[in-house]
Amino acid sequence: MTHALRLFNTLTRKKEAFIPLKGNKVGLYTCGPTVYHYAHIGNLRTYLFEDVLKRVLRLNGFIVNHVMNITDVGHLTSDADAGEDKMEKGARREKMTVWKIAARYTKAFKNDLKYLNILPPSIWCKATDHIQEQIALIQRLEKKGLTYRIADGMYFDTSKDKRYGALARLKKENLKAGARVEMVKGKKNLTDFALWKFSTTGEKRQMEWPSPWGIGFPGWHIECSAMAMKYLGESFDIHCGGIDHIPVHHTNEIAQAENATSKQFARWWMHGEFLLIDEGPRVEAKRMGKSEGNFITLQTLIDRGIDPLAYRYFSFSAHYRQKLKFSWDALDGAAHALKKLRAQAANLEKSKNAGLETTYGEKFLSAVNDDLNMPRALALVWDVMKSKLADEEKYATLCAYDQILGLKLAQSKRMRKTPVPKEIVKLADERARARKEKNWQRADEIRSLMEEKGYSMEDGAQGTVIKKME
Repeated sequence: MTHALRLFNTLTRKKEAFIPLKGNKVGLYTCGPTVYHYAHIGNLRTYLFEDVLKRVLRLNGFIVNHVMNITDVGHLTSDADAGEDKMEKGARREKMTVWKIAARYTKAFKNDLKYLNILPPSIWCKATDHIQEQIALIQRLEKKGLTYRIADGMYFDTSKDKRYGALARLKKENLKAGARVEMVKGKKNLTDFALWKFSTTGEKRQMEWPSPWGIGFPGWHIECSAMAMKYLGESFDIHCGGIDHIPVHHTNEIAQAENATSKQFARWWMHGEFLLIDEGPRVEAKRMGKSEGNFITLQTLIDRGIDPLAYRYFSFSAHYRQKLKFSWDALDGAAHALKKLRAQAANLEKSKNAGLETTYGEKFLSAVNDDLNMPRALALVWDVMKSKLADEEKYATLCAYDQILGLKLAQSKRMRKTPVPKEIVKLADERARARKEKNWQRADEIRSLMEEKGYSMEDGAQGTVIKKME
């Protein structure tokens, strides 16, 4: 039985059988972070879906060349062409240079990927390392008469692109200034966007470069078009990102690339839906975001003693194209389920000769090849655990599943009890109650008290381990 890989294409609004441009080689571009602040768990949900995509592509025998950008210049506080550069804003906030800000948050982002067991890209590419490629792409557009100059920069003239907005199904005649884009003075059309922004006269920016049009910096959208084409070619297979990139960023990437090359840019466009934050029964759930002021970082989870892979597990509870509502109770439920799964996996008998059980293997492949249906795949994990398969088959099947799940099930170990004084056990129990009641201050106080008595606590996926401090 075959289970051909089918992926939803935002461009066509339907699931299609995936066939790469070049044999079994896949060119994959995923929009990376703007490194002016920590990524929040809503951002990270998108990277988790992209990680599953890459793992599933590999499962199907494809060789994946994965490129991810680091935006370290040009992304303004408005996703259009107004406002302050987010990097400059971050530098001022923390009283550091933009270069140090970029390095700090790039490192933090890569650490988040490691915590979540997200496979790194084949190529990392920074916008500031590809200024000449971006200038060259703008020059190609200029030669075709698709650009114009105004006081604050060089702009792309969308009125000369008959297919502009096809990805987002935009109807330009219905757009109003301020609804989607900002009407910068001098722009010819609402949808026109900056290719190169000029430094303000008398201003010395930390990040600026000479260009044929004047000293300044690239617009946000040009970097992805230029870097994707450099590393993957003028046409490639899949481009991914968050759903919020569809109407502006990805629409503009297509306009730049396809008008410069007269070729289709990316054949598949895939987008992850928003993570919503549940703020109570009487409050409507809102998307998580820095602009919303309600974002939660992965470090916040770690500080609360939650295994980051519990968030990975939680993200699989909804399809990547569906909104997912976050609450601490829901995450605690996922953490408990992962702890239970790992404990059961650790107690299974193992055999080098056992392999993936065929029926469950086909069911799992069918699930993940159906546009990455991870809720169905996760349900199959528990079906396996409840099945009458021999322990050795269960374990081998779980390990095979985990090539996609990425939950490190093979690393599960039997719990070992550490003999500790009754006084310390009592304190640990009290801390557990405080955490269950969300009394984080009391939980922290108890942890400090235990450390004063010479005992440390490590909260992990398989529970809390008490250790005698040396």
